[in-house]
Amino acid sequence: MEHVYEVRNLYLYYDQIRALNNVSLDIVKNQVTALIGPSGCGKTSFLRILNRLSDFVPGCRVEGSVKIMGENIYAPMTDIFDLRRRVGMVFQKPNPFPMSIFDNVAYGPRCHGLKDKHELKELVVESLKRAALYDEVKDRLNKSALELSGGQQQRLCIARALAMKPEVLLMDEPTSALDPIATAKVEELIQELKKDYTIIIVTHSMQQAARISDTTAFFLMGELIEMG
Repeated sequence: MEHVYEVRNLYLYYDQIRALNNVSLDIVKNQVTALIGPSGCGKTSFLRILNRLSDFVPGCRVEGSVKIMGENIYAPMTDIFDLRRRVGMVFQKPNPFPMSIFDNVAYGPRCHGLKDKHELKELVVESLKRAALYDEVKDRLNKSALELSGGQQQRLCIARALAMKPEVLLMDEPTSALDPIATAKVEELIQELKKDYTIIIVTHSMQQAARISDTTAFFLMGELIEMG
């Protein structure tokens, strides 16, 4: 099995508080890995290390080794912007930009220099289809994304991440703010996406972890207790 991430002896500190204690694990390519455990156990802190979003937290310090495809993400020459392109993030609450559905998905590629209108449209349509949203919004791509339902907004955020052509998708409790029907659609989508992407998801639902994950990692008080 090919490993996308190899994490060894990882420690995370917020000032003098140790949030993660000697975590070592491997993330297998094209699988769904669920991170479970009680609130405050370090799941989200671990997730945010994987694309260095933890860098934005004042007083945050990381020790140990985190490699993606053999490359140390904390090496001095690491291109953090490219890392975050390769490792997309979907947050707990849908966070569409206050612009059209089309522009939400096109925003990232435009920022990275994609100017060709035809190529951009193809990428937006492809991303919306991959996120199982295109059929629901194809006639209103120029409407505000804020008019969508919560479940549609979350799938739009997934499409926005997919438009950057990532290798990995990080999901921080992506269904916690959704109703059961919208949750089922996102779970079904995750099963489809793992054919092309590696997915790491934080969830508080043991049932959800059982339904969608290939591997589950149990965290408690900043330590990885069990994985399998």
